[in-house]
Order: sequence, then structure tokens, then C-alpha cells
Amino acid sequence: MRWLFLLLLVLNVFYYIWHQQEAPLRAKDVTPLSLYRGSHQDIRLLSEAADAGREKVKLASTDSGCLYLGGFTRQEVALAAERRLGRMDIKVQALPKDSSDPSGYWLRVAPESRRLVDDLQLLNLSKEFNELKHKIMPCEGVAPSE
Repeated sequence: MRWLFLLLLVLNVFYYIWHQQEAPLRAKDVTPLSLYRGSHQDIRLLSEAADAGREKVKLASTDSGCLYLGGFTRQEVALAAERRLGRMDIKVQALPKDSSDPSGYWLRVAPESRRLVDDLQLLNLSKEFNELKHKIMPCEGVAPSE
């Protein structure tokens, strides 16, 4: 019985030394939450949050950017997208392909129709047209195609 006890004791010491040689786990560096939240550290009422949301919507609707849809490599696909958007009562203007621009054909959504295009419609259009991309760029500096 004494030999069994000594054997178990030696095995435990060996097991302890073996585990100590493995790389010890280090605690992960955690960035304080205050750095992530920035200026939103204060507590606001739900009514105040709703007012802030309305201000953001007003700012988004008043920005002067134009919505561009496209990036099509073939003109036929761009024309099909233009017809599809026309059926959705969204006014678009086809932009001529610039020979130095490799990104393809683009359509500019008219500012009065921009409010009709939301994320859900863009998602559905991107499923229908695989190459569809969208970007918001300033309207000035883009010559109208006439």
C-alpha cells in the first residue's frame, strides 16, 4: 500500500511539472468600455433618443449626395436595370461609360426618387442583378448626359 501511495505521489509531481512547461494562458487585453462608447456615455430618456433619431433622418435627407447604382460590365444589363427601376417609379438617368473607367455602366437616381430607394429594395435589386453596386457621391462635378 505504501508503494502505491508513493507511485501516485510521483505521478502527480510528474503531471504537475508537465503542465507547467506548457505556455501559460495570458489574460486578454480588454479595452475599457468608455473608449468604445465615446460621447454616448450619458444616460438618455427614450423620448430624447427618438428626437435624436429624427435629427439624424433630417440630416440624411438634406445631404447633397446623389445615389448611383450600377457597376455593370454590359450595357444590356444596365438597360434592364433602368427598365426595372422605371417600373418601380424610380427616375434614373443612365450615365455614359467613361473609357478610362473600368467599373462599367452606372445609373444616377434622381434626387426626388432617392427617398423611394431603401435598403430592402437595394437588397432585392442586388439579388436580381448580381453586379449591382451602389454608392453615394456628390452631385456637383458630374456632368449630365444629354
